[in-house]
Amino acid sequence: MLGSTHGTLTTDFRARVEACGESPRTAVHSSAAPSADDAVPLDVSGRPLHADVPDLDRFFRPESVAVIGASDAEGRPNAGITRQLIAWAERVGARIHPVHPTRPTVFGLTCHASVADLPEQVDLAVLLVADPLPVIEELAETKVKFAVAFASGFAETGDAGAAAQERLGAAVRGSGLRLLGPNTNLNAFEKFREDLDGPAIALITQSGHQGRPVYTLQELGIRLSHWAPTGNEADLETSDFISYFAERPEVGAIACYVEGLKDGRSFLLAADRAARNGVPVVAVKVGRTETGARMAASHTGKLTGADTVVDAAMRQFGVIRVDGLDELQDTAALLARARRPRADGVVVYSISGGTGAHFSDLATEAGLTLPTLSQAKQDELHQWIPDYLNVANPVDNGGHPVGDWRGRKIIDAILADPEVGVLICPITGPFPPMSDKLAQDLVDAAEQSDKLICVIWGSPVGTEDAYRTTLLGSSRVATFRTFGNCITAVRAYLGHHRFTTGYRSPFEDAPRTPSPSYRKAQALMRPSQQLSEHAAKQLLRAYGIRVPREQLVTSAAAAVRAAGLVGYPVVMKASGPQLGHKTELGLVKIGLTSASQIRDAYRELTDIARYENVPLDGILVCQMVERGVEMVVGVTQDDLFGPTVTVGLGGVLVEVLHDAAVRVPPFGEDQARAMLRELRGHALLEGVRGAPPADVDALVEVVLRIQRMALELGDELSELDINPLMVLPRGQGAVALDALAICR
Repeated sequence: MLGSTHGTLTTDFRARVEACGESPRTAVHSSAAPSADDAVPLDVSGRPLHADVPDLDRFFRPESVAVIGASDAEGRPNAGITRQLIAWAERVGARIHPVHPTRPTVFGLTCHASVADLPEQVDLAVLLVADPLPVIEELAETKVKFAVAFASGFAETGDAGAAAQERLGAAVRGSGLRLLGPNTNLNAFEKFREDLDGPAIALITQSGHQGRPVYTLQELGIRLSHWAPTGNEADLETSDFISYFAERPEVGAIACYVEGLKDGRSFLLAADRAARNGVPVVAVKVGRTETGARMAASHTGKLTGADTVVDAAMRQFGVIRVDGLDELQDTAALLARARRPRADGVVVYSISGGTGAHFSDLATEAGLTLPTLSQAKQDELHQWIPDYLNVANPVDNGGHPVGDWRGRKIIDAILADPEVGVLICPITGPFPPMSDKLAQDLVDAAEQSDKLICVIWGSPVGTEDAYRTTLLGSSRVATFRTFGNCITAVRAYLGHHRFTTGYRSPFEDAPRTPSPSYRKAQALMRPSQQLSEHAAKQLLRAYGIRVPREQLVTSAAAAVRAAGLVGYPVVMKASGPQLGHKTELGLVKIGLTSASQIRDAYRELTDIARYENVPLDGILVCQMVERGVEMVVGVTQDDLFGPTVTVGLGGVLVEVLHDAAVRVPPFGEDQARAMLRELRGHALLEGVRGAPPADVDALVEVVLRIQRMALELGDELSELDINPLMVLPRGQGAVALDALAICR
């Protein structure tokens, strides 16, 4: 007995079981934010720097399990679930305890009336009840480690359901109990093949059915170790399972189907842990077309949609994002099983010149490196391949050599090249005199090589012995059914190992204490207000970002004096806390070269502001900076990830060009430079049509200073926009010509 004080549960428990007809329901997911763990090191903004890895061993391998709402009444859903759980408990060696208020036995097992009557403290409780909250509270009191709630009717149903889910999460927090669900399913209790060897795939899904293709890979000889169906994630979430699986020695890759992230920061911390351990994470994240309903005043806010940030954050922390479940299968399988590449070079080898050329075009376009084989290597291959055939890469053997002893010689010679890390052989259709021998030679070579061999078996039938037995029977050859999936998987394989080689967590260098710049900047912030350009530039100055020589004036005479100090020609701009895009209102005058032009411009600018009813704090008289590349750099707030930094091509056409890259702080110089390389207009920074190369180092420094500002002012800064940031010729720096800042 676990204590008679819990006996009052029995009546309510009976009512809940009877009310729900012993049938758990299903639903969609929520995105409640987790609470921070004070024991975890924090960055300057108070966010955790390390993922908290939950000890889920007793969830996946419990010693004792309670099934609350268990039934053996034929035709009832709970009976089928109970039967499956009994079988699973037997497989994992767990003692199982059915719980039901009115049944003395369930499937021949002694049934207990309530949690209070359980004969021992259990590791895992599975709740087959409509309202899990009272049971969760009871389980927490009895120190149960884990619970699974199948019931729906929570955040997916609206505000009332979201409130009920929050109560469920609150009951778990601080109790020591960890909850999977609500609205989860039985996927965690599936039967996994135990006769398969090698590294395994661990699977995480928010929709159980979407994990079926990966689970079925076991039938092709690919090992699966775990399946975590996270449901609504009131407590345990995708990030928890990534962190846990990244520490498991048997896990070679983590495959995820994600509908919505509960907390962006937790996800990145988990991805960071996986990257540090060299464990690849492959994810389908739905919602690519969701751009968010947020209206942003800044250019950068308009450039950055919700999925853009998710995509960038995943790349930044090494998560491999794929689109389809077939890609998820193939990419995760390859990454789980393949050894680390010896080189990045890919050689395409085929029995048809057309096949090789077709595949090589697609592979090159996707960014794979197809090196030209050395003349010595080509001469070696021509010992077995006719001289008139191309063997530079792709290698065309003409067909006949694969039917005899020459076929293996060719494969071994290609693999011996030190520039070759991957050999890909597309077999577009079965032609037994050639394809069967070729498949066997590839499998035999793979067993004796530490390099990756991939085969695309193009037959739509898939029943051929060369495919079903020879290729799928090999644990060393990666077999695909389409060109596209092979290219996606190989690109991910090479990219993952490049990313994790020498990987250093960006969280290691995240600032933990405020800088002197922060203290200066904080005095300039105005809660819930937009700063004037003049005030926004003061904010930039506080962080050491260069702005043009300028003065704020409130009279025409002062403007003339300021122009003399700044130096002609000058720019004059209206400055006020409600001004966003001044050019559209005619509130910018450029190229002014005389006192009379200054006085006329001052009068015109103030007249327009008065007519438009725009309050001003004055008129800026600014140094005119003309020669350089116009960029935009800014900060926006993302609902999932918090402050994000954007850099792109700037100027008046910024929203037309829509050429920008995004990162989530913290990040280092390497990521700042990678952002620039992602831009379609990157060549402008290198100098085109006679223009000198831009000062990229200065631009990178501005991006890093803006990142520091985003980290330190994350709770106080809603948006920041520098447009244009004029990047001057190399060695001359970068100047923020205009700035907009909105405080939270």
